[in-house]
Amino acid sequence: MCETCGCTITAGNVHLTRDQHGHDGPVIEVLQDLLAANDRTAEHNRSHFNEHGVFAINLMSSPGAGKTALLEATIDALGDEYRIAVIEGDLETENDAARIRARGVRAVQITTGSACHLDAHLVHQALHELPLHGLDLLFIENVGNLVCPASFDLGQHRNVVLLSVTEGDDKPAKYPVMFRAADLVVLSKADLLDVLDDFDPLRAEAALRALGRDTPVIRAAARRTPALQPWLDWLRRELAQHRKAHNQFAVPATALTGAALLRPARSMVGD
Repeated sequence: MCETCGCTITAGNVHLTRDQHGHDGPVIEVLQDLLAANDRTAEHNRSHFNEHGVFAINLMSSPGAGKTALLEATIDALGDEYRIAVIEGDLETENDAARIRARGVRAVQITTGSACHLDAHLVHQALHELPLHGLDLLFIENVGNLVCPASFDLGQHRNVVLLSVTEGDDKPAKYPVMFRAADLVVLSKADLLDVLDDFDPLRAEAALRALGRDTPVIRAAARRTPALQPWLDWLRRELAQHRKAHNQFAVPATALTGAALLRPARSMVGD
């Protein structure tokens, strides 16, 4: 995977590939050092999240599975209940971040260039652009890819993998590393199941179970006929458990004077 294609090296950690004189180091040692350094930075990120009471979710899928659409619908459903922010990862463009900002939520776009995943260093850089105080939920929308993102800890608390019903129901068997890493699998675009005859949710779940994982599987539709209740219930439950584990308590959005920094007025979006 990244050890062979070289995409472990990103704009966020390229400085770690050079010695004290600015020269490139040996490739194998560099890659080993980068992976170890990534894990250290991930723990640093997680400490920041825990300190500020932020619950971070790494959202992963193949391209076009509906991650951004799910986030848009989630913001619409929970935006008055929780303070939400998003980190967007793509090779190029700010298209997805612009969609999130249009919902009145702060979004930071990370463009990776040629790297097919986010890493902890890139996320750490993005955190400098986000006011974590008073934030409840941070979604990290990873680069669309069912391989490399699963291998890199970002400091998140949960991994959520979307499997679109327009894809094959054998994806868990084909991409075991990704689906073994999942804390939740969301069958997205589930409103299309009635018109598809080549995706069987039971086969998809059986492929997941064959990996030895009891990961919960839920269905969601974010577009024409929003059906999000199982997803929203999971989010509320996981956030409550996280707060209990860290002795944190929910604070109403209206009680924080800094809330406007996290959810700017719609007229301010893009400033």
